[in-house]
Amino acid sequence: MELCRLIFLALVSCVLAEDPKIYFVEKFEDESYTDRWTESTYKGSDAGKFKWTAGKFYNDVDLDKGIQTSQDAKFYGLSAKFDEPFSNEGKTLVVQFQVKHEQSIDCGGGYVKIFDSKLDQKQMHGDTPYHIMFGPDICGPGTKKVHVIFNYKGKNLLTKKDIRCKDDEFTHLYTLIVKPDNTYEVRIDGSKVESGELEADWDFLPPKKIKDPEAKKPEDWDDKKKIDDPEDKKPEDWDKPQHIPDPDAKKPDDWDDEIDGEWEPPMIDNPDYKGEWKPKQIDNPNYKGEWIHPEIDNPEYQPDDMLYKYDDISAIGFDLWQVKSGTIFDNVLITDSVEYAETFAKETFEKTKEGEKKMKDEQDEKERKEREEEEKKAKEEEDKKKAEEEDEEEEEEEEEESKEGEEKSEEGGTEEPKEEAEKQTEESATEEEEEEETAPKDEL
Repeated sequence: MELCRLIFLALVSCVLAEDPKIYFVEKFEDESYTDRWTESTYKGSDAGKFKWTAGKFYNDVDLDKGIQTSQDAKFYGLSAKFDEPFSNEGKTLVVQFQVKHEQSIDCGGGYVKIFDSKLDQKQMHGDTPYHIMFGPDICGPGTKKVHVIFNYKGKNLLTKKDIRCKDDEFTHLYTLIVKPDNTYEVRIDGSKVESGELEADWDFLPPKKIKDPEAKKPEDWDDKKKIDDPEDKKPEDWDKPQHIPDPDAKKPDDWDDEIDGEWEPPMIDNPDYKGEWKPKQIDNPNYKGEWIHPEIDNPEYQPDDMLYKYDDISAIGFDLWQVKSGTIFDNVLITDSVEYAETFAKETFEKTKEGEKKMKDEQDEKERKEREEEEKKAKEEEDKKKAEEEDEEEEEEEEEESKEGEEKSEEGGTEEPKEEAEKQTEESATEEEEEEETAPKDEL
């Protein structure tokens, strides 16, 4: 019985020990979020406004509402403080949020920053100190990365690795996991895209080893693998000019030396030119290999097993610049439990992802059909207009032909009677002559 009780207590202790700590969560479920988030006024008239919306396509118009950048070429500053500051010493830190670049972003940030309790929310701006900066950043085809920046002893350290972000129009989930063993993991849409050791992938500490400043390469050290063959000599007939006068060229007949100057034939490539002579290469008998500079322990290196730790984690903020607005942020979570973050993502991101794609596909299909219908109508109108123009041309041609026919007819009507009269006159004259020849002499 006592054994059962101990087992039960052990199980309860494990459950309690595994209870997730939720430091901050924001689903933007209603407009009361404005009570929890503070706008920065640092940029004045250059500051853009966030609006509460689910965007143009979504799974649930209410549950999928987030905050969207609404003005082009503006700075955006919005932050929220946690109920109380905390330290992640000895604990896993998970930063997770959704980003949807609905506008097909060309240049702009989509990241969050984690601050300490000294943050002046009204004056938050790009140079405000922060602990962590995490999330996508896009600017043209060359910059499409996930920033993971840690501040260590006052310096912002960029990751040495290139982590590519998503740049389409759909919602994506970004998760940063920092563990107390000084390792990390970056996930996009729940899948690991990068991981490793903090010390290896950021310049938190000076290198463990440095080149020995006292060591120098020996003067007689020969590190040339190949050398010129001392036995190889340049042939006597090697040197030929690269260009020669064209032997087939002739002085033009109209060339005047006094006016045009002395005539010179044009130059052509010399077929006998062999280029610069170089002796052949042979193995260097004195080659000792590449000299490697000896290394020693770096006296400035001091190990730190707390690279991951921040003692005062107090706020999260969006501090962004966007050329083209339209990015929607939603479902922000700060916790110490990877498992809880995964569960949270299933209840939010996974549902959003499936529904919004279906709606977007339907919208795209509708737009495609409307576009095809418009193109069809435009073609029909163009064909109709073209047919009308052809009919008009045919009518004009027929009218022209008819007019020409009438003119020819009129010309023919005035000539034919004249010819006929002349013919009749000639016939009458002939008949009279015949009558005179046949008439009786007495009548004459």
